[in-house]
Order: sequence, then structure tokens, then C-alpha cells
Amino acid sequence: MRATNIGKGALELMDVLYVPSSLVRDEQMLRRFDVVIAMSSGSRQAVGRLAQLRRDWRGCAGAFCGVIRPDSRDIHPEFLGYVLQSPLFRTRIETYAVGTAIMNLSRERLLGFKFRLPDRTTQCAIAGILGALDDRIELNRRVNRTLESIARAIFKSWFVDFDPVRMKMEGKTGGELGLPPSLAALFPDSFGGSPIGSIPGGWQTKPLDQVADFLNGLALQKYPPTGSGDLPAIKGAELTRGVADGSGKASGNLPAEYVVSNGDVLFSWSGSLQCVIWSGGRGALNQHLFKVTSRDYPKWFVFHWIQEHLATFREIAADKATTMGHIKRGHLSEAMVVVPTGNVIAAADTVMAPVFAKRLAADIESHLLAATRDALLPTLLGTEDAAREGSEEA
Repeated sequence: MRATNIGKGALELMDVLYVPSSLVRDEQMLRRFDVVIAMSSGSRQAVGRLAQLRRDWRGCAGAFCGVIRPDSRDIHPEFLGYVLQSPLFRTRIETYAVGTAIMNLSRERLLGFKFRLPDRTTQCAIAGILGALDDRIELNRRVNRTLESIARAIFKSWFVDFDPVRMKMEGKTGGELGLPPSLAALFPDSFGGSPIGSIPGGWQTKPLDQVADFLNGLALQKYPPTGSGDLPAIKGAELTRGVADGSGKASGNLPAEYVVSNGDVLFSWSGSLQCVIWSGGRGALNQHLFKVTSRDYPKWFVFHWIQEHLATFREIAADKATTMGHIKRGHLSEAMVVVPTGNVIAAADTVMAPVFAKRLAADIESHLLAATRDALLPTLLGTEDAAREGSEEA
């Protein structure tokens, strides 16, 4: 578990490093309700970022991370987790972190943090209210992971591996293809040549930048916040963690095309290359991010083709050792896309678009639930006044 696995209020357990179990002592293994905290970072916003492990998981915390382990005899474990997510603790972290290029937290300063501890019944009630919101958010995450896996599998089968075409060439028909007859009939039963090799007959290839438009973001320092109608600045970090307290602001007086909205496809072309379906509300598109749109093809089609080329793009970026890893527009032209006939895309859209919409709706709901949880935190914990006044003990 690395600092990069610490999301906004939750641990992302998909992209982790592995070490031999023989190198990890029993006490270093994470337990349910442990709180993992980033103890060191080059970013003041990143240091002190934390999340609680709310289910059993076999693993350990990596370098630059600390673990706060609740003693259930003295405090409700989930209550402590919410205290540590409160604005009061975040305010303390900003004063605890020291350093110049690298910000560090000390164990001693963390242990000196004081907060109001209500009776056990109240702790349980507060943890129950906030936990119900987090349970729904976690359910949405699991559902979306399943939907994403299904969508990727269908896309790869139909448009990358061409399974329906191969099966038709083997003489399989109808239900043997696992498709409705009307959809199965639209797939060709032969291959033809193309610049990238054999593709289904009647289909064509195009460069990625001819399938979609890639709008690079603005240097948002030229659009400073005005205090009225400002928008959060959407940078690479926001693609991972969402809009957070440390996110910058920009004036809302931007050209309309640089305003990010829910459902937009965003592609980070430098640093940590990733492509996401944005669900964090309106924002301002920062440089080093593409907003990807298409007049001719559905969003899911463009999104999955970027995902298909993402590993190659990351390899290209990794080779640029002397600068921050990135790709150039020329690499978009070199990335080829197999484009089916219009009737195949239209039929596939009836399958893929609802999955895309369900994922987006679940993500938006999770953002709203998280905002509700964060708004309730200071009031339920009784830390609202302390965080505002900056007192040492609530």
C-alpha cells in the first residue's frame, strides 16, 4: 500500500505493489479499521492524506506511509477514522508538516493531536450515520468496477479481437455467438487487409486523433480566481482523487470549451497518464490534460480506444527520462483505431451506452454522498468551532 493508493476517504486496492511475505512482520500487516496516512511527500496537499481500511485485506503499508491502529477498547474504530478525516485534523496536519522540498510528519506530533471524545453510545451513532454513507459509496465503487470490467471485455471482444467475426468464419451462428440475432447479423464473416493487418471486412482504420478531438487545457495561472463564480482547477491529481480541499481555483470566466462537466472524457498526457470519465462536477481544464470529444463516435468508443493504447502511451512517456514523462500529439496520430461500419456502432451503442450511463450516475451519486458526509463531519464530531478557531484541543 503506497501513498498513491490513498484516495479521498478510501483506499484504492487495485493498483498495489507486491513484496515477498517473508519480508513483512505480523505487526506490519494491515488490519481492518487501520488508518493509512501519507507521512512524507513533496506536496503539502498530499502529506497527511489518509483513509481507513474498512474491510479485511491482506497487505502492508509501504515506505512514506504510517499506520494509525485504533484500540477498540478505548474508542470506536470507525469513529476515530472519521475524526482523522475531519477539517480539524486536516488543519493540524498543515501545521504539523515540516520541510522544504519534502514535507514530513512526525509520529510525536500525530500522537499529540487532541480531540473531543464523546461517550461510546454517541461514538457508535456517529460512526453508524457516516458509515452508512461510506457503505453506499463503496457499493457504488464495486458495482462500477464490475461494469467497467464488463464494458472492457465486450469492447475488446468485438472491436480488438473480433471474436464475433472469427466465430462466424467457423460457421457458428445465432445463439452460438452469444449475441442477439439482429446484432450478430451486422458483423462480417470475413477479414480484409489494412495498414495494421487483418481487420473485419468493410471496416476501416483511422488514427486516434481523427476519431476524436483532443483539446489541451489552459495555463490557468492566466485565469486567477476572482472570488465569484470560480471553478476548481482540474489537473492530473484531480483525476485520481477528485476535487479536494487542496485543489486550486480558476476564474469561471473561461472559454466554454475549457469548462469540464460530468461525463467528459479527460486524458492526462503527462506525468501519470490516465483516462477517466469525469464525474466531479464543473471545473476548469488545466494544461497537460486533454478534453476528448467526438462529433462522429460515441464517448464509450473513444474512451475505450484510448484505454486500449494507454499502456503504449505510458511506455513512451517512461522513455523520456530527462523530462516529466509525456506523449506528443504525433503519438495520437500513430495510434490506430479500428472503426466498424455505422450500423455496428449504432447497435453496439444500445449495449454500451447504458453501461456508460450507469457508471457515470453511480460516480456522481458517490460524489454527492461524500459531500454530504464531509459536510456532516464537523457538526457530528463537534469539531466545527475548533477547526475554525484553530484551538489545540476541541
